Amino acid sequence: METKEYLKNKKRVVVKIGSSSLNHEQTGKLNFTKLEKLVRELCDIRNQGIDVCLVSSGAIAVGRQVMGFQERVQNISTKQACAAVGQARLMMTYQKMFAEYHQAVGQVLMTKGTMLDNVSRKNAQSTFEELFRLGVIPIVNENDTVSTYEIRFGDNDSLSAIVAALVGADLLILLSDIDGLFTDDPHNNPDAKLIEVVEELDEKVLSMAKGSTGSNVGTGGMETKLIAARIATLSGADMVIANSEDVGILHEIFQGTFQGTLFRQHYDEDFYIADFIEESMD
Repeated sequence: METKEYLKNKKRVVVKIGSSSLNHEQTGKLNFTKLEKLVRELCDIRNQGIDVCLVSSGAIAVGRQVMGFQERVQNISTKQACAAVGQARLMMTYQKMFAEYHQAVGQVLMTKGTMLDNVSRKNAQSTFEELFRLGVIPIVNENDTVSTYEIRFGDNDSLSAIVAALVGADLLILLSDIDGLFTDDPHNNPDAKLIEVVEELDEKVLSMAKGSTGSNVGTGGMETKLIAARIATLSGADMVIANSEDVGILHEIFQGTFQGTLFRQHYDEDFYIADFIEESMD
């Protein structure tokens, strides 16, 4: 089936956008122009009757700007303090922008503990379902104010895939600073080719992962995106990696006219997300 036809009938989408995509590179401060366009795109998707969930990085980056830190902070307590300040500021910004389009949003903060505990996981699932039923767009982030190394997801690529699995999404979109999956690192190899469709995540594809990230504020490289692809596709969701330089690419994705990489879903009824998380903690 052509990509255009393949993506136009999606009913529930999770969109992830990273810290480096939300902030001006020169100053690290929020890019309000991009944020406003992102909000408009998400509201328009919601207006088409599609359930929308946004996984948004940026709390620590926003918080450290508010607190006057110019570089990444390393101390865990300081990071958590920055997250507490930044999460409130970021959510306030989102609330104000979404209100311009008469769209209600709700905040959901998660840790690995949310997924590993049966009661917490089911409660989170029920909350998401009720938010969708009420037409609310959930805005999800890791609960950085209480997370420690042992209970962190570590990156929002994985978190967004776990959320997609939890809510039964049929599409996950990772907006990144790269066009998609390439045969080699396009920053170093001008002959690297974009892979438009990945039918199956085999060893050849997984070997293309790069664990590095060139961003001062982001945490996810291609390796985390392929882990996310594995979680999403085995859970029954297609996944798209696309460039966040112009967030207008969101409506192009649903039209099937975008440039990026589509990972087709390969639902596995034996794949259990809590088991996967426990394995990753070993």
